[in-house]
Amino acid sequence: MSHSDDSGRVKVVATNRRARRNYSVVETYEAGMVLVGSEVKSLRAGKMELKDSYAQVDHGEVFLVGAHISPYDFAHEGGHDPERERKLLLHRREIDRIAGALAEKGLTLVPLQVYFKEGKAKVELGLAKGKTTYDKRHTLREREHAREMERATRRYRS
Repeated sequence: MSHSDDSGRVKVVATNRRARRNYSVVETYEAGMVLVGSEVKSLRAGKMELKDSYAQVDHGEVFLVGAHISPYDFAHEGGHDPERERKLLLHRREIDRIAGALAEKGLTLVPLQVYFKEGKAKVELGLAKGKTTYDKRHTLREREHAREMERATRRYRS
């Protein structure tokens, strides 16, 4: 059963803006999410918050922790727990690689965004290293410098 309106399109539901500011992302992975029906309905309505969430490997499985999916208003018997841990689906070799990296390099697994791809809910995970205050200032300085260069170029052209 394929829907012509969903095929191939990606509909972003939630983006973790803080993730790229507070972490430098080393590697990204796409994972499927195990959800209940009322969660899917809430996601389609865009009611998800990734602010303080992260993913962790536990007994060879990956879970999304701290992600908030608002309860669906029309759900039977109250629907789902908004803060529950959600299992993520990845290939075994990806899970093993992530677990190894988390163990030895002091990296964190952060969700970067949640989206629908071909009708299925997916989460983009980033294997990330925490930025220090110095790194954050450096990034801001680079951004400001690029803006000034752009302004100067625009002034020069006109």
